[in-house]
Amino acid sequence: MLQQILTDMFISPELLAELSEEQKQVLFIKMREEQVRRWKDGEARLEKEDATLTKPKKASVKSVQWLEGMDSDVWVWVMGDHPADQSYDQICDDIIAQRAACQAQREAEELRAKKEAELVKRFSSVLMDSELQLWKEEVERQEVERQEVERQEVERQEVERRAAAQEQSQQEVEIKKREAEERRRAEEEVRRVEQKRKQEIYMDLREVREERDDQHWQDSVRKSKAADLRRRSIAKQTRDDHRRQSVKALERGRVAAVTKAFGGDRPALPPKPKPRNLTVTSDTLNPKQGVRRTLSTSSREHIIRWFQEEQLPYRAGFQKDQSRIASWFHGIISRQEAEDLLSEGEPGHFLVRVSERILGYVLSYRCKEEFKHFLVDATEGCYMLLGHQIRFTSLAELVEFHEGEPITMSGGEQLLQPCGQKPSGVDYADLFT
Repeated sequence: MLQQILTDMFISPELLAELSEEQKQVLFIKMREEQVRRWKDGEARLEKEDATLTKPKKASVKSVQWLEGMDSDVWVWVMGDHPADQSYDQICDDIIAQRAACQAQREAEELRAKKEAELVKRFSSVLMDSELQLWKEEVERQEVERQEVERQEVERQEVERRAAAQEQSQQEVEIKKREAEERRRAEEEVRRVEQKRKQEIYMDLREVREERDDQHWQDSVRKSKAADLRRRSIAKQTRDDHRRQSVKALERGRVAAVTKAFGGDRPALPPKPKPRNLTVTSDTLNPKQGVRRTLSTSSREHIIRWFQEEQLPYRAGFQKDQSRIASWFHGIISRQEAEDLLSEGEPGHFLVRVSERILGYVLSYRCKEEFKHFLVDATEGCYMLLGHQIRFTSLAELVEFHEGEPITMSGGEQLLQPCGQKPSGVDYADLFT
């Protein structure tokens, strides 16, 4: 199922609705990896085509040269990192002051030109005498002096601003030095107290140990070591048994044992899926309209026929000993119906239901504050949670495995108590008739 989704790069809304959040994340990662792989293959193919059709490149007259620093890398300046850099408020104040000065200067120039035009208009026909010439020179001299005073005032303000910024920077450096010194002293004091307390505790424990009976202490240590050795041996044996059982379940399966228990002939296995063509083509990336997808269907009769023809021969839904139908198995019920059944139990209750939307199963689990639904892939003659790697030969083995191991390490969903049928009747009757 997962391979077909990655081949088509498409998942139907019905199938997506059956996935849990963890399975959706795993499926997204797998599809993203497949997209990257296809892109790389396309790039490699284009490079080969370009190599066969090599064209002479025109000499480009444009070029870009980056300024390099002392480390032979591109020089980058981040405003605000240097101690001499101004803060955002200071920069805004300087910009406002410059704009105000420029605007005032423009207005003064306009006023000066206007006055000059009026004077020229008034005295153009009159011959200016020497006194008028002197008055004009005096006005020009005063204007020059006024501009000089304004320039000096601006320079003085700029010097004062730089001095204030430098003083503030020095104060910040001094504060940081004092903070570092205080931290160092506090750390030394803590270490000194720790060493002193460590020595005191060591002496107290040593006195207590010397007061105990030596023989009794040695017996206790020996028993503790023996118990620890037994625990390690049991844990190692348990891990080896679990690994051995998992490998056997993955390699051989248990179809023969199930067939022998019922005394019938071995059912014919479903045909192996044809090898999928993983070549990247336009048809693969853009699935055609009208192509029938076997993973998803909305026909209840189709799901019942699939269960009776492909799943019932494997005794799907039965207990491990195949004596009767498992208490956790349910028929074709919706997500809401499953949550209604689980809401009557405690956290850890679970059930396995036949999906009403796809050809497969859904493991519904009750947490403390929510419900989770995990899609079970039943293709290729085995059962596995979508996104997991461990395959099981029956639903009972999958349930038994996760009764001891959580479904996900982050959620810790461990199957504790199966959720049975309603007192009014069973919901899987139409699957076995």
